[in-house]
Amino acid sequence: MINNGFLKVACATPILKVGNPKFNIDEILNMLKDNKASVVVFPELSITGYTCQDLFYSEELLNETLEALEYFLNNNPFDGIVALGLPLLNEGSLYNCAVVIKGDKILGVVPKRSLPSSHEFQEKRWFKPAYNKNSDTIRVLGKSYPFGNIIFHDYKNDIHLGVEICEDMWSTISPGNILALNGCNMILNLSASNETLGKSDIRRASVIESSRKNNGAYVYASSGVYESTADTVFSGHDIIASCGEIIKEGESFNLHSQMIYGDIDIKAINYKRRSNTNFHDNIHIDFPHVDIEFSFENTDYVFENNICAEAFIPSNEVEAFEKIKALQEYALIKRIKSSHSKSLIIGVSGGLDSTLALLVAMNAFKTLEMDLKNIIAVTMPGFGTSKRTKSNALTMMESLGITVLEMPIAEDVTSHLKLIGHDMKVHDVTYENAQARYRTMILMDLANKYNGFVLGTGDLSELALGWCTYNGDQMSMYGINAGIPKTLVRFMVRMHAQFDFKDISDTLIDICNTPISPELTDENQHTEDSVGKYEINDFILYRYLTCGDDRARIIYLLGLAFNLTNTEAKAYTDKFFFRFIHQQFKRQALPDGPKILDVSLNPRGDYRMPSDIERD
Repeated sequence: MINNGFLKVACATPILKVGNPKFNIDEILNMLKDNKASVVVFPELSITGYTCQDLFYSEELLNETLEALEYFLNNNPFDGIVALGLPLLNEGSLYNCAVVIKGDKILGVVPKRSLPSSHEFQEKRWFKPAYNKNSDTIRVLGKSYPFGNIIFHDYKNDIHLGVEICEDMWSTISPGNILALNGCNMILNLSASNETLGKSDIRRASVIESSRKNNGAYVYASSGVYESTADTVFSGHDIIASCGEIIKEGESFNLHSQMIYGDIDIKAINYKRRSNTNFHDNIHIDFPHVDIEFSFENTDYVFENNICAEAFIPSNEVEAFEKIKALQEYALIKRIKSSHSKSLIIGVSGGLDSTLALLVAMNAFKTLEMDLKNIIAVTMPGFGTSKRTKSNALTMMESLGITVLEMPIAEDVTSHLKLIGHDMKVHDVTYENAQARYRTMILMDLANKYNGFVLGTGDLSELALGWCTYNGDQMSMYGINAGIPKTLVRFMVRMHAQFDFKDISDTLIDICNTPISPELTDENQHTEDSVGKYEINDFILYRYLTCGDDRARIIYLLGLAFNLTNTEAKAYTDKFFFRFIHQQFKRQALPDGPKILDVSLNPRGDYRMPSDIERD
């Protein structure tokens, strides 16, 4: 995993006894045996317990804490990074600290910067804040270590760790924000955040937002139910987030030691940072710090969750469907109103893309209270049109109460091909593209005739692969599906069948189940025989556009997601990128169309690339 840019991290909330470092360190060591992560974060003051109160003044407790730390260093079974919380004395003052350990070595000590001292929290009674410290080093067990602002670097794997302690995250400008601006792509937070009604929602939102603002990962481990309940209760709310999304969240109120794991996509984080201009342009804040280098072992782990093969399909299906539906519908409404159009012209083939475009048009016209007869749906059977798609197209259109035009094109295209001297026995790209361009000409002329515009049907996957005829189905007056990949088009049609168009649901489901085909020859022509399965192509598109993956990484992930051999995955990847690069000229002339996802191939906004780029 780490060789391919993934890092497994863990949050650990152990059972503990308040004020009993020996018991606590034994439980911590037990949780590290056979641990499958590379980074494990324990809660704030995890060696002593957070709720010791004035017992923190006790020399006996402080000595037992150091003894427990030494015992840990001598018996640590874990090779990765461990972050433990403990109180430490430095120059006569007591600090609430995180000690970062690898193997039997302390890498550095980070003191807490922001000490809460109101309501149930009175940390300034016991601890000195980091910004008032006098020294940049601290002696622990007879050796000196960096003490203060530290960034821990694994340069080989481009992993850079920083540490916050609980309240630090809640600051107006948090240390994590500044650490991120200085190169950290992962923040570890050792926390003791108590539970009150509604606080878990605020805590979750804060972790998510910290990871989003920092363009990085956030690993948040919090104290559990075995802290003192004299005045407050702790729930063990552990959270792992990355770039504004929850990766894993731990169960609260657990009577056992709790460990949650999450896989962090380091390469995706770094890609998003490279492409985020706001992150580069942020204000400079002076942040004296120490850089400490370490390296992770090249251990291969198993992913916590299977790699999702349907990368663009949302997990919150109904909510996502409603959002995408609204985006498409109101994008089209704006274009209808701004163009003062009286009608829409749509070429309907009985395939997925034209079906979705037609359903969007229906909803837009209903919202605008326009006459549905002004949706002019045109089916244009050609040389390869199948009975199944033609039947589905006609059944759907006639059931919707719109204007239906059937215009066979075979005879006219034959005349055109004879005009240019093409042998009708040769079913090549000329034979196929002549049909696509002739259909587009018909639609454009009808738009003039009926004072409307042509609604494009092509999707994001076809644009990526260049699977469209230049100045044929590549061209329209508004591309309503241009921001939606093929797998998501199928998802949307299925959801429309379930929620919006139940009267024609059987037809819509059959359209979803029909093999994808351009139907441009008289043979049994299937698109996926030429370009490969759309599920795989969409997965490659997602990994490339969203995560910035290179070919080697995509090949690795394809093998995991689709159970492909390395040879099969490489063939898919090479074919995708050959088409993606050499078909850019079709995207350069892309009509207007709404952005739906975080990524698109709009050459005016999201993805700019010369048409004549040369790469293998």
